[in-house]
Amino acid sequence: APALVFDTQDAVVAAFQAGKLERDFVAIVRFQGPRANGMPELHKLTPELGVLQKRGFKVALVTDGRMSGASGKVPAAIHVTPECAMGGPLAKVRDGDMILLDSERGILEARVPLDEWNRRELAAIDLTGNEKGYGRELFGVFRSVATTAEQGAMSFMATSHIASDGEAEIAKREQIMIEHTT
Repeated sequence: APALVFDTQDAVVAAFQAGKLERDFVAIVRFQGPRANGMPELHKLTPELGVLQKRGFKVALVTDGRMSGASGKVPAAIHVTPECAMGGPLAKVRDGDMILLDSERGILEARVPLDEWNRRELAAIDLTGNEKGYGRELFGVFRSVATTAEQGAMSFMATSHIASDGEAEIAKREQIMIEHTT
């Protein structure tokens, strides 16, 4: 089915509410991994995708994020690694790309000619909005060093991921945290 690419679960919900999802598609929800925004629960997607499925549309979900209990009857590939914020392949998927998700055989493919795929730039989004609110000031440093979802999205003992100027970055983030708490 063709891909419809979203960078937030709220964008999927808005498209559903606007009636823009009344068709067969694979929802690609990217920039949801540990480094992008702390890998939030994507529970808002299950009801909307389920409604579309009940209406007879073939829908699926592919994301570098997580969903507790996956998505029930909606086919899903979750925890795709590496995540988009680390240059993962979902960052190259575009609206309309044909996606094959065969859960029985364990296949996930973007059916794009290899030369075109190799020419594509990785999508990027501004993640600075993920730095404040909901206690995110306290956890920014953990997101910046988090391992992949496949490795458990750990931040402790992940110091090998900190660049040589990592200590300065940590100090800067600690100063920001102090400013926000005083």
